[in-house]
Amino acid sequence: MSTEMLILVLVIVTALAFDFTNGFHDTANAMATSIATKALRPKAAVALSAILNLVGAFLSIEVALTVTNAVIKIQDADGAPKPELIGDGGLALLLILLAGLVGAILWNLLTWLFGLPSSSSHALFGGMIGATVASLGWSGVKWVGDGTKLDGVVGKVILPALVAPVIALLVATVGTWLVFKATEGVAKKYREAGFRWGQIGSASLVSLAHGTNDAQKTMGIITLALLATGHWTSTHSVPFWVKLACALAIAIGTYLGGWRIIRTLGQGLVKISAPQGMAAESASASVILAASHLGFALSTTHVATGSILGSGVGKRGAEVRWGVAVRMVTAWLITLPMAGIMGAITWWMGHLLGGGSAAAIAMMVVLIAASFFMWRHSHSTRVDHTNVNEEWSEPVGTASSKEPR
Repeated sequence: MSTEMLILVLVIVTALAFDFTNGFHDTANAMATSIATKALRPKAAVALSAILNLVGAFLSIEVALTVTNAVIKIQDADGAPKPELIGDGGLALLLILLAGLVGAILWNLLTWLFGLPSSSSHALFGGMIGATVASLGWSGVKWVGDGTKLDGVVGKVILPALVAPVIALLVATVGTWLVFKATEGVAKKYREAGFRWGQIGSASLVSLAHGTNDAQKTMGIITLALLATGHWTSTHSVPFWVKLACALAIAIGTYLGGWRIIRTLGQGLVKISAPQGMAAESASASVILAASHLGFALSTTHVATGSILGSGVGKRGAEVRWGVAVRMVTAWLITLPMAGIMGAITWWMGHLLGGGSAAAIAMMVVLIAASFFMWRHSHSTRVDHTNVNEEWSEPVGTASSKEPR
């Protein structure tokens, strides 16, 4: 097997591994509230989410075709890899992609270990940006667009990260207020029972939306690697087997369930009821689907967290743990630079080894060793489907003083 083929295989395997971590890292975005309100049993919730993520991955390729050339300068305007990066059979570009993926996975696993719902999208972008800067310098990153459209790191990553959770929060706040206003005269037990059924539908829509957005990011990476090595020639489509592999990877990751993050979003942020859960999920689905249609590689984590927080703000007397919210926002802010640092360090390590197969294998060894260490460490405070709904011990605040009837 040639060096280029070996590294291509490693890039594909690592990309699918990232998709897998994306799945279990982001399961909470769709199902945390349904699990928290007992609208769905934990295992049933992650199974339903996995199926719908699988389906959603086939609905659109808008994000897949824009995920890399929107933020880093390793492609021409038509999406083809730059000639100077593929003169050696694509080796230079493949090592950038591999280092970026390793940085993204390591950050995803680290935040999962601490139960923090950080953005897998930002981890991927950060890893790619860090590896690109290490390889090509700061000029290798498209920081802003040309002024004709939202583009670059600012337009495609930072601006949506700032705007999307605020929009989701506002939509969920209004939705929650309207729900409680419309059902003011309904007895609480009937209201809860009815909205639990509604939650199943709204949570399903979020899972479908997640598949249409997040699975495609990995499709774009793999397709770019195939273009670099001459195994694919179209810059306007994605091979079917790539779609299928990415869809399966994110679905399997979703089914295994990122229970630590599900617990944080379902129990740690807002003491949530079924009407709040349905409002939050509906707001998330609306924002995510709109972003996918427009080709924005949006962070579903930011949207889901904003929606859940909005469901607390929109309910009088709601219990909101603002300390947990601050920790989440902190994780959001540092994800891009921290994943970037990890991607850059990974590329430099490979560069010191002279590039080639030795560099790629060393990157994989580091990734496997670090992943195993974090997996083992997670067993000291195990969270799974049996204890995901245990009461959160941290004190809560209230959005206002009056409790709704």
